[in-house]
Amino acid sequence: MALLLALGSGVTFGAADFAGGLAAKRAPAVSVTLVSQAVGVAVLVALMPLLPGIPSSATFATGAVAGIAGALGLVAYLRALALGPMGLVAPLASVVGVMVPVTAGIMLGERPSVLASAGIALGVLAVGVVAGGRRVERHAAVSAGPLLALLGGAGFGVFFILLDRTPDGSGLWPLIGARASSLLLLTALVVVTRSALPAREAMPLVVVSGALDMLANILFLLATRIGLLTIAALLTSLYPIVVVVLARHLLAERLGRPQALAVGLSLAAVAVITVG
Repeated sequence: MALLLALGSGVTFGAADFAGGLAAKRAPAVSVTLVSQAVGVAVLVALMPLLPGIPSSATFATGAVAGIAGALGLVAYLRALALGPMGLVAPLASVVGVMVPVTAGIMLGERPSVLASAGIALGVLAVGVVAGGRRVERHAAVSAGPLLALLGGAGFGVFFILLDRTPDGSGLWPLIGARASSLLLLTALVVVTRSALPAREAMPLVVVSGALDMLANILFLLATRIGLLTIAALLTSLYPIVVVVLARHLLAERLGRPQALAVGLSLAAVAVITVG
């Protein structure tokens, strides 16, 4: 059951990211993130009975820090998707999002298998390919996409770790703490940067992204409550496959050879780590 929940989380995250990335092409990423996270609150409140629990100061504190990391990661990631290509930045963010929890597990005493270690090595190689191939990009804005994707993935990894560290009996209350802190942070960023809110034509994409993003968060939390963080994080991080497929079929997005190599290495890394 935990595997199905984690896989469902990955698919839902992928669809949410694709919609959010399209919205971020039409409005500032920070304002898209703010509105989408606000939409997610309604979904969270409606689904609270799904996993009842007892709120506590530790629950809210850990969830709040997780929310800040997740919000900053999402802003960077949506901006990266807006700069594109989606089929490149999504796998890169995923690899980092996998490597962070795995590294944390090692520091906490866990020992990855040989396959998992090989997957981590593939992820590092994918990052190196992108870094070495940046000179082929003609525009600085486009070449910034992979860097933002790496930052976004790091934020997601920290979010996954902290969410898992919340008390077992806390139900969905950690997500309340996470969403409260992220909304405060994002509101401050929108005010400071004077970012315009998404226009009416972009709102359907923002709403879909926000609703699916919260659903994915809930599925991930449920998966960690039943199974292991490592497995849940790895399967959830398969979300770039959804982004790549949607970008290829709906946007007719094509990648150059270095980018295609990086995508292949990234997806292979996630797959190998998952199997391991």
